[in-house]
Amino acid sequence: MLDEESPLPETAADVEDLARRLRGHINRLGVMVPKETPVLRHAQQLGSAGVPDGYVPSRVYLVQLAKAAQELAATAETCGSGRVKQQQGRRRWTPRINILRGAVFALALACLVLAASVPRA
Repeated sequence: MLDEESPLPETAADVEDLARRLRGHINRLGVMVPKETPVLRHAQQLGSAGVPDGYVPSRVYLVQLAKAAQELAATAETCGSGRVKQQQGRRRWTPRINILRGAVFALALACLVLAASVPRA
């Protein structure tokens, strides 16, 4: 989330904007990990806290929030791969459109052959 070379925000509005973006990342990543994960709880607790007043405390808070988001992203990556495999097993097979067209054509052709083979009265 933050590089070592990332510049720190200069104004209070920048701090609030970055904190809001990091909270958004935490919310999106939180869906991908189990709710009982300690990393998720820690990140959510940090995200729910307000930005402290003062230059140094607010920047320290941002760094902590970014680290929590990075840990959550790593956890989501490891947990997400297992979830994707579970969800792929549950998916129903959906035929492609050309397969459906071919099936309808074959059914229509069979009906036509059947109708042609019935004797006329």
